[in-house]
Amino acid sequence: MLLSIFRIWLFVSFILAAILPASAQFTLEQVMGAPFSSGLTVAENAPRIASLVNIRGARNVWVADAPDFTAHRLTNYLDDDGQPISSLRLTPDGTTALYVRGSEENPAGEVANPISAVEARKQQVWEIAVEGGGQPRLLGDMGCSEEDCEDIQISPDGKHAVWAAKKQLWIADIEARSAGQASGQASGQSSGQPEKAKAKQLLFSRRSNSQPQWSPDGRAIAFVSHRDDHSLIGIYEISGKTIRWIAPSSNRDTAPRWSLDGKKIAFLRLPGLQRRQPLIPELPTPWSIWVGDTTTGEGKSIWQSGTGENDDFPELTADASFYFAAGDRVVFASEQDGRNHLYSVPAAGGHATLLTRGDFDIEDVTLSADKRSLICTSNEADIDRRHLWRVPVDGGAGQQALTSGETAEWSPVQLADGTIVCIGSSAVMPALPYRVTSAGRKVIAGEMLAKDFPSDQLVTPKIVTFRSEDGLKIHGQLFVPRHPQAKAPALIFTHGGPSRQMMPAFHYMYYYHNAYAENQFLASRGFVVLSINYRLGIMYGRAFRQAKNAGWRGSSEYRDVVAGARYLQSLPYVDASRIGLWGGSYGGLLTALGLARNSDIFKAGVDFHGVHDWSAFLARWYGFFDRDIKDVPDAEQARRLAYESSPVAAVKTWRSPVLLVQGDDDRNVPANQEVDLVQHLRAQKVEFQELFLPDEIHDFLLWRNWVLAYHATADYFGQKLKRREVPLQVRKRFN
Repeated sequence: MLLSIFRIWLFVSFILAAILPASAQFTLEQVMGAPFSSGLTVAENAPRIASLVNIRGARNVWVADAPDFTAHRLTNYLDDDGQPISSLRLTPDGTTALYVRGSEENPAGEVANPISAVEARKQQVWEIAVEGGGQPRLLGDMGCSEEDCEDIQISPDGKHAVWAAKKQLWIADIEARSAGQASGQASGQSSGQPEKAKAKQLLFSRRSNSQPQWSPDGRAIAFVSHRDDHSLIGIYEISGKTIRWIAPSSNRDTAPRWSLDGKKIAFLRLPGLQRRQPLIPELPTPWSIWVGDTTTGEGKSIWQSGTGENDDFPELTADASFYFAAGDRVVFASEQDGRNHLYSVPAAGGHATLLTRGDFDIEDVTLSADKRSLICTSNEADIDRRHLWRVPVDGGAGQQALTSGETAEWSPVQLADGTIVCIGSSAVMPALPYRVTSAGRKVIAGEMLAKDFPSDQLVTPKIVTFRSEDGLKIHGQLFVPRHPQAKAPALIFTHGGPSRQMMPAFHYMYYYHNAYAENQFLASRGFVVLSINYRLGIMYGRAFRQAKNAGWRGSSEYRDVVAGARYLQSLPYVDASRIGLWGGSYGGLLTALGLARNSDIFKAGVDFHGVHDWSAFLARWYGFFDRDIKDVPDAEQARRLAYESSPVAAVKTWRSPVLLVQGDDDRNVPANQEVDLVQHLRAQKVEFQELFLPDEIHDFLLWRNWVLAYHATADYFGQKLKRREVPLQVRKRFN
């Protein structure tokens, strides 16, 4: 009897060994429980930094002081409540932190409420004293419908804050108090009620106003007034309560920047919107840099782009790379040589100096404390990662590498004493703040990382390249289980955006920080995972990012997904008959395309909030102000092309099963994209499952929803792609 029980136990053990991978079995909660740091900021005149940290959905402000940078949590939001925090700022003296809590509004004017609370939520501005243990104080409601309105600007003396909300500018006094003087408390921190908001509307200017910028002396505020088809730069004089327009015209003016002496304003100028332009051809947008006199309002162009494809306005980086620096020089980004590089030009006009040179792209850019150099991130000398570089604004002394190696760094800031701090990660370590030293980077607040975080069980992805059918070189990261099974199942992961780049490290965006953790989890469960940086992504040059016949104009990027599958099929340890794919947003689109067009290759998929019918978006994108999209010359041709480039156009050949994951308050890809696809799948009798999340948005606000969806993903692929039968040699042994 005992021998029989032992034989049964041994037989079951062999079965489990055949089904489960040999790699270490850490939990999804462990790898997803890593802290995610973002929003790094610095006090202009004090040795203090602050950052936002999300640990299992509990989002808080952390602060640390030089020189030892011992960090502590400042706020006390302890629940996974779906309340994002953004726009973190420190007053110049570092005594007070300001932040926005709550999401932006959807088109119906509703703030996201993923916990389905019965009371409507608000997006609000809070302040909190850094020392003394006081509670946050409510400054005012935001009520913004655009993400870029989450932009608090603090006056040079640290006494006032201004922000854009409800299409106007609002101002509030900064009055953070110590623990004994606290007069208001944050919702979710204690049972106390917050003090009534003190913010008031700063001014009235018709239509919509945003991008407030304080003058160096704090006596005026520059802003952008959006008038639908054109926009203006205004200066509001606080004492006189007057507005002065800077070189007004029928163009679209944006991104005002004060000179260091406050006598000039630099801004970017784009042409006003033109009606009845065709949709299918991608026409470059010429642009220029203007400088205006803040006293007279007169302005002039100091730099003008060309008219070729590479001269197109660099929308992804233009605003974040635009500075008025020391030496009366204006810094800007341009892709005129096919790469996103930095330039500077005298404010009086003249020759533009190329500051960065080489076959790489610049991403994050910040001005140094003395305003004489730039600290930026790029993939120079390491095309697959980000590292920090210092670049003088006048072009002298060349580029200086500040970090290097098999790590990644981003979001640099510099303290007044010259210390540089950034956020960084590696293949096995999540996003944490670091101090940059001559000997390398040194972690700040490493105690945030849980002791059971499975760094030693994670794999380091292999950097791979392969060719698409049209010869384009494609980069990717290959996650291979520590002990891969013979003929293992494989998955392709496609990112969203599509203007993104995945790295062989935890990502700098929360969405992809989570996706990287999921790919690690899938690898630990025996799947070989290929993460593909398909055409349309960033950091490989403008021609790669603006690939021809891509997106709704032909889906040429799908070739790269098929090429990735062919690459996987060539690996000796991959079972070519068990390949699936997954991704979110644009990656969900590519997942659906793969299943619809090539169920012969892709045997299962998980589609997170993907686009399924491009034609539904054309009016949303191009039907601005009073123009009807039907007035566009090639509207019908564009609709047909968009539809033919969509998964729904190929649904008749869709055979493979799919799991659909969708939040029904998605503000990026409306839930009606899934609702419509489901009807097509039912008609075709395609097997599908749904994970439908009421009141959740695109970038899930609840950590537990990420965990739920990623568990569902791993389980689904386990059901559809893993062989459950006992291997022949095991069956023979026990026959």
